[in-house]
Amino acid sequence: MLAGRKVLLIIGGGIAAYKSLDLIRRLAERGVRVTPVLTKAAEEFVTPLSVAALSRSKVYTDLFDLTDEAEMGHIELSRAADLVIVAPATADLLGKMAGGLANDLASTLLMATDKRVLVAPAMNVRMWDHPATQRNIATLQGDGILFVGLNEGDMACGEYGPGRMSEPLEIVAAVEAALTDGPLKGKHVLVTSGPTHEPIDPVRYIANRSSGAQGTAIAEALVALGASVTFVTGPADVARPAGVKVVEVQTAEQMYKAVTDALPADAAVFAAAVADWRVDAAGSKIKKDGSGKLPELKFSENTDILATVSQLKKGRPKLVVGFAAETDDVEAHATAKRKRKGCDWIVANDVSAGTGIMGGSENDVTVISDAGAENWPRMSKRQVAQKLAAKIAEAL
Repeated sequence: MLAGRKVLLIIGGGIAAYKSLDLIRRLAERGVRVTPVLTKAAEEFVTPLSVAALSRSKVYTDLFDLTDEAEMGHIELSRAADLVIVAPATADLLGKMAGGLANDLASTLLMATDKRVLVAPAMNVRMWDHPATQRNIATLQGDGILFVGLNEGDMACGEYGPGRMSEPLEIVAAVEAALTDGPLKGKHVLVTSGPTHEPIDPVRYIANRSSGAQGTAIAEALVALGASVTFVTGPADVARPAGVKVVEVQTAEQMYKAVTDALPADAAVFAAAVADWRVDAAGSKIKKDGSGKLPELKFSENTDILATVSQLKKGRPKLVVGFAAETDDVEAHATAKRKRKGCDWIVANDVSAGTGIMGGSENDVTVISDAGAENWPRMSKRQVAQKLAAKIAEAL
């Protein structure tokens, strides 16, 4: 699939640069010719010698190397590949790209290229969350830059959270999608994710324990297969996926409106843990009066988003996938839910105490469809997402 393709790999200056060595090896295994470019900071983490040995190619480092300018100018270098990869893409590199700066070889190549650019960000969690970084990402997404990752976990700085560069094989999959357009090219997929917050008064709300990790992973896996994704999310804990249209909501009714506004879609994946009920919220903070009497909360039923979309007479997505988080009789309850809602598939999981699934990094799912129940082994949420995305691609 990738044999004979050429990529220009720009290696940024971060501890994740060590993964670029394995990335080169993985791409070479697939017949890809890698031309590497090292920033000055990258040379502090990996050596030109090791990069050259793995890529079997000259390593480019200096914008003002007269020999290189005579033999292969930076303009030609920027356009000789089928794809430009930036891995790791540091906060500094993302800022230069968004701002249109070109003061070294890497940033000049990125400005001069006429090829698609795929970036794999990696940085400290605080740097990732910084408003400037998020503004730069939004700008780059608007410019058509492709993103892969990030991942969440322990980092070299000792902190935990989003900031880890995607693993080499994840980047390879994104390269395949970028160069082959992917099986979901031209398809629009709607994904909901995270919890909803239903206000009780201006300072309190009812919510659930959903982190949004599974929905985010699904969106990223669909993008990697070439899909155009609209990502409607409640106030989730995890970083929003890159390369998607993000719509932020708080309540179930806001999510319902965002979903209907996002239609039509070829497929819809409802991974959000939407509240079944809302409270008729007080206009001011409810206070204790010392009597010991509990305040009365009046509940109303929220619109059933999954059932509404599944039963549309006009504009129904070809494939509607629901999720069922259960604590007992998982398969039986999920099967009944699928029939009641009218969706095509239900992805069921056991979120009872002790499983560690709700808010955790792994999932153990059963996919229920007309064909019956398909039990998947326990795996990471990212692996579940990739397997589900591949199954969606086959169905579409």
